[in-house]
Amino acid sequence: MVRLKDIAEHVGVSISTVSRVIKNDRSRSVHPDTRKKVWDAVKELGYVPNLNARSLVTGKDLDEYKKRTMKIGWVANPKTAEMNPYYSSIYSGISDTISQLEYTLVNINKDDLDEDSRLLEILHESGIEGLILLDKLDQDLVEFIQQYIPVVGIDYSYTEESITVVDFDRIAAAKKAVGHLINAGHTQIGFIGGGIGERNENLSLEKRFQGYRLALEETGINFQEDWVINTFWSIEHSYLGMQQILKQEVLPTAMFCASDLMAIAAMRAVYEHGLKIPNDMAFIGFDNIEMAKYSTPPLTSMNIPKYEMGEIAAKTVIDMVEKRLDIPIKILLPFELIIRESC
Repeated sequence: MVRLKDIAEHVGVSISTVSRVIKNDRSRSVHPDTRKKVWDAVKELGYVPNLNARSLVTGKDLDEYKKRTMKIGWVANPKTAEMNPYYSSIYSGISDTISQLEYTLVNINKDDLDEDSRLLEILHESGIEGLILLDKLDQDLVEFIQQYIPVVGIDYSYTEESITVVDFDRIAAAKKAVGHLINAGHTQIGFIGGGIGERNENLSLEKRFQGYRLALEETGINFQEDWVINTFWSIEHSYLGMQQILKQEVLPTAMFCASDLMAIAAMRAVYEHGLKIPNDMAFIGFDNIEMAKYSTPPLTSMNIPKYEMGEIAAKTVIDMVEKRLDIPIKILLPFELIIRESC
């Protein structure tokens, strides 16, 4: 078992200095370089603060020993959360709920979590009592963080891992969207969307694409790879990819799009080609962002409860912080097809 003495000897400082760093005791200053060396040693030696042992020594109750900060961290790209309508709705649900429950939301930079000393500094000195993940973190890193604070993930990135998740069934939602096109008589259906991975390149593992393929297979409709656009989640790639499809001799009569933003960009290309929507080509989007009802024509879309995902994630992490929930759970929210004039 690693002790404070071991860390002090490893770094070459006193035990009291190590204790001040780990406890975030600011009564006496510690040089930033020394603080970094202490946190590096904590990670290298595998030291885990034993709050239960401390409470026995001091005679204090554990909850009394660990002072409340009422801070919840969240990991996401702030620009994405603000500019992407899908994520901005989720963020609003998180932010509103955290505020209503009298907590403070703290943005954590994903890059800082990849640096060992900075990671430990965040876990021990930032005061966050729980963490909500919108950005994807490696499983090993998530498991390490869970040793210290409760973690809740939003979105499919964490569905298969041992972590509390708030999500929806993307495969089932995509199948329902494509099924609506099939029921309307379409048998020539293309796909627009992005993949997963560091560069969003892997389309075959993306669940909305999987749902699209399953819907075709289960109804005996041929899959046409020439009608698939991997946009890498870029609006520009959706527009340009649709232009390439429109050069083909045989065109799809309908397109299932894995996001509304991809759909709206592709619809622009169809109009510029002189075709009409939905007469010549029908479109279904995904997410039901506010912009969908103002496109030309208004876009049929799969409504995802985005705000509610953020709201429930915030309530769930606080339930974990306040010890009302102590096992990982999976929360899948319902979805709904909103039919408009694009198909």
